[in-house]
Amino acid sequence: MLHLSDIWFIAIAVLWSGYFVLEGFDFGVGILLPVLGRTNNERRAMINTIGPVWDGNEVWLLTAGGATFAAFPGWYATMFSAFYLPLLLVLVCLIIRGVAFEYRAKRDDDRWRLAWDTAIFIGSLLPAVLWGVAFGNVLHGIPLNAAHNYTGNFFSLLNPYSLLGGVTTLSLFTLNGALFLGLKTTDDLRRRANALAWKIGLAAIVAGAGFLAWTEASYRSAGHVATGVASVIFAAVAAVALIGGVAASRLGREGFAFASVAAAIVTATGALFAALFPDVLRSSVHGAAYTLTVGNASSTAKTLALMTVIACIFLPFVLLYQGWTYWVFRKRITVPRSAPAGPAPTPEPEKAGR
Repeated sequence: MLHLSDIWFIAIAVLWSGYFVLEGFDFGVGILLPVLGRTNNERRAMINTIGPVWDGNEVWLLTAGGATFAAFPGWYATMFSAFYLPLLLVLVCLIIRGVAFEYRAKRDDDRWRLAWDTAIFIGSLLPAVLWGVAFGNVLHGIPLNAAHNYTGNFFSLLNPYSLLGGVTTLSLFTLNGALFLGLKTTDDLRRRANALAWKIGLAAIVAGAGFLAWTEASYRSAGHVATGVASVIFAAVAAVALIGGVAASRLGREGFAFASVAAAIVTATGALFAALFPDVLRSSVHGAAYTLTVGNASSTAKTLALMTVIACIFLPFVLLYQGWTYWVFRKRITVPRSAPAGPAPTPEPEKAGR
């Protein structure tokens, strides 16, 4: 029988899945900016593909964090104190990246734009790695004491499993970004994005397969048979979807490739959360005695019930608005033939729709 705490665990998993898909291609575009953007016009076109949506995609992160704080305050407090430095780095990167999108066009100067393009690249690369490292440690376990306080340091988080998680998210997000650029650009930039996508996809298959296999072999919860089976099924679906997406990219099926890789990211995230359940943050010392679970880290039933009512009322409006945004800005971005003075990093609605 599902309790409200279990339902909110699933809801948080869904929020992280959405964040990794949507912000994942944002990060991928930023990472590929110096790779595919040979000219200022090409880099401007690449930024314009995510210009109308990148800030909306970050709402998924804010919502996931807020839901964790409200539904599982014990999980939130311990995780944010344990991962303080990595999360601070992520926050700084997101701030710098957002500023770079706005300030890049403030001066018509190549060196100025190059500096902000570098900021976009770094601000996309580091979070893409750090999110994988963080989730790897959630499954692997971190040193916690009886009061659920973190007793390790930054280097305690750099174990082989979590580092492989960082490589996996980096490769998946970069692949997602290349496929998104293939869908949203034209001409030579589109061809180069598609040509690069399947090559990145090969690395993503190797890293993703290794990470999911390691997860299922070593970190799948043995105390909950149903979610253990679900984790294996999710991992298998993720593998098939990723391989299918890379193959479709090689065959030039852009839409199918992007949808398949997005499905792979969603199901891979589902596999991780299913492998974690009923834990939310594992302790690497004293095992289950110091581990945070859905039961001992959750809020009261009244709080969870109130959150459920609020979510049911407002979530459909948020999803409809974001879906409408993607529909309005659905058309391809063409690389301008000449560099206009002061190009805008975020296109106006009437321009983005053409």
